[in-house]
Amino acid sequence: MASLFFLLLLSLALSSAESKTFWADVEALKEFKNSVHADSVSPGSCLSSWDFSLDPCDSLFGERFTCGFRCDLVISGSARVTELSLDQAGYSGSLSSVSFNLPYLQTLDLTGNYFTGQLPDSLSHLTRLTRLALSRNSFSGSVPGSIGSITGLEEVLLDNNRLEGPVPANFNGISGLKRLEMQFNNLSGEFPDLGSLKNLSYLDASDNRISGRVPSSLPESLVQISMRNNFIGGTIPESLNLLNSLQVLDLSHNRLSGSIPSFIFTHSSLQQLTLSFNRFTSVQSPWYSPSGLPSQLIAVDLSNNEIQGILPLFMSLLPKLSALSLENNKISGMIPTQYVWKTVSPGSYFAPFERLLLGGNFLFGAIPGPLMELKPGSANVQLAGNCFFWCPTTLFFCQGRDQRPFMECRKFRGVIP
Repeated sequence: MASLFFLLLLSLALSSAESKTFWADVEALKEFKNSVHADSVSPGSCLSSWDFSLDPCDSLFGERFTCGFRCDLVISGSARVTELSLDQAGYSGSLSSVSFNLPYLQTLDLTGNYFTGQLPDSLSHLTRLTRLALSRNSFSGSVPGSIGSITGLEEVLLDNNRLEGPVPANFNGISGLKRLEMQFNNLSGEFPDLGSLKNLSYLDASDNRISGRVPSSLPESLVQISMRNNFIGGTIPESLNLLNSLQVLDLSHNRLSGSIPSFIFTHSSLQQLTLSFNRFTSVQSPWYSPSGLPSQLIAVDLSNNEIQGILPLFMSLLPKLSALSLENNKISGMIPTQYVWKTVSPGSYFAPFERLLLGGNFLFGAIPGPLMELKPGSANVQLAGNCFFWCPTTLFFCQGRDQRPFMECRKFRGVIP
């Protein structure tokens, strides 16, 4: 009964009111009030003020019950209520003045509604909360630091709102946190140190306005880091090599620069690496032998940077790498034989290049014969927009744009004969 009570209060206080109450709603409210034991209704409470001698919604400024607009909303329950879920229920309104008082609540899920305004500090009253899901609303203002005092939280989902300001530093105190999603907001400033969150496995702070550098202190428990589409600069910190569970790293669409360090390609667990749309100028080559490299990488995207030099030979020796994009850089030279055989005739130890995107560079010379024999659908290869002397658009891997003009190719550092 307590669960129904606070859900009804929430819906009355936050939904838009018409001038008259629908008759069936009045009857339902009457039935609800009559079903509550009189001893459990406090004098002066919102429920005790309900008087159905008048239409509840007919006078919003009266002294009697008017659909909750005259009541200070306190979401509470005397029973051991553990879950409040309004996932995609179509509710709207502001929670900024709501006082949460549900001492046993473990899950608060308001995902996919139309709530607006600032997040209330009273969320900190939910001391037993383990899951806070406020995704896909229109909440604004800053992220309350009081959330960081709910030390039992395991999931904090604040994505797809209009939140701004910095990520509270005291989030580092949520020791049990496993998942933190803050993508698609307007958060800014440097990302805080989260090194103490020993259980954090998923971090997504993409599509914000976060600046500074990639955090150098991150939990070793992280499996996925997504911080794409921000204003993060600097280089990739060596400390990422210590994240022995990391499988996905996406830092695309930022302002990272310098050289991509070699350790990232021999990381013990990393499978997907996305560093596209940055300002990297070079790739450090790890030490390798013809027998291959110790690497778990399956997909690497370094496209749309400013990388110069020849195609990194070691890429063809990554045994599990099947998708490589180096499009739209400043790479020159010829296509190495190792790239060709990994595409057309891989060995039993090496996975084939199912996607090899090299367009928009300054590669020159003749396209290797085995590549010329590729049929559409056999592999996704892209060589358009380079400096090959013959790459007709009748070949599927030459389609999309023409080869660069001869004079443009000649001007590129004079390396093209």
